[in-house]
Amino acid sequence: MKRSRFGGASWRCAVVFFAAAFVLSAHAQEYPNKPVRLISPFSAGGGADTVARFFGQKLASTLQQQVIVDNRAGAGSIIGTDLAAKAPADGYTLLIVNDTHAINANLFRKLPYDPIRDFAPITLIASTPFLLLVHPSLPVKTAQDLVKLAKSRPGQINYASSGNGSVAHFAGEFFKITAGVDVVHIPYRGITQAVIDVVSGAAQMMIVSPLSALPLARAGKLRLLAVTSANRAHALPEVPTVQEGGLKGFEFSSAYGLLAPRGTPDNVIAVINQGIGRALKADDTQARLKEECADPVGSTPDVWQKYLIEQTAKYAKLVRAAGMKVE
Repeated sequence: MKRSRFGGASWRCAVVFFAAAFVLSAHAQEYPNKPVRLISPFSAGGGADTVARFFGQKLASTLQQQVIVDNRAGAGSIIGTDLAAKAPADGYTLLIVNDTHAINANLFRKLPYDPIRDFAPITLIASTPFLLLVHPSLPVKTAQDLVKLAKSRPGQINYASSGNGSVAHFAGEFFKITAGVDVVHIPYRGITQAVIDVVSGAAQMMIVSPLSALPLARAGKLRLLAVTSANRAHALPEVPTVQEGGLKGFEFSSAYGLLAPRGTPDNVIAVINQGIGRALKADDTQARLKEECADPVGSTPDVWQKYLIEQTAKYAKLVRAAGMKVE
């Protein structure tokens, strides 16, 4: 029998292929063999940080390894994000982000990292509407009341946010543009102090994640006027949307998701993605997210990447419309 002149090469390719497959399989079985660091580039107590801690515990249970949440707040989440971008791409450093990741791409001329190219997407964990809240002393009961009051008092009503360029800042500016009102922005260094000052009356209103302020609204310390989603939230069916209050076209939401440094092995990404997916199906997770007005997602890496690209384009338009500049 005549031997094919390609036989030797084919045999060698097969050996290389199976050897590579064995190495990848072994690597997947070994991961993780030490604690995983989950960087939260936000101050403690905010919506994204709350999500990081909850799902950090869930992921630890799935991976059978400790997941340590590392708060690295500062510069509108840039400090912690840059730290993650420059970490080893081995799956032992993860990053939680919200829409601030897409916002910073438009606000800053120079970032120490590329928001898309320097990260490997893992999964979009959950999405959430925001809440339009005021101090109880403000004589308004609906979003429409607030717009009327703001128009009668230009420049006299202020809104708090977690800082210049934050998602809450963009929500406030979007409200100003859509409603055609002049309300004054008061930026804070983190969402915790912003919420405290609205509760005390030092600031009068805010548009913020339910994770940050819903318990205070339920306790009567803040007055909840509306949700910012297109439809009423399942957890708050009695609360109207801002659009129902007369602001047609006003829809604002944010999302929480995981990233890793670019170059993190695909099989490691898959392990983490599957771990979050299993956590999202758990009854206690479903109950917790519903309580916080968040909708579970659990996307593929590609869907999460597409979301970030689309949000980057959306915020670019809002930056131009509002004339917002940080740097």
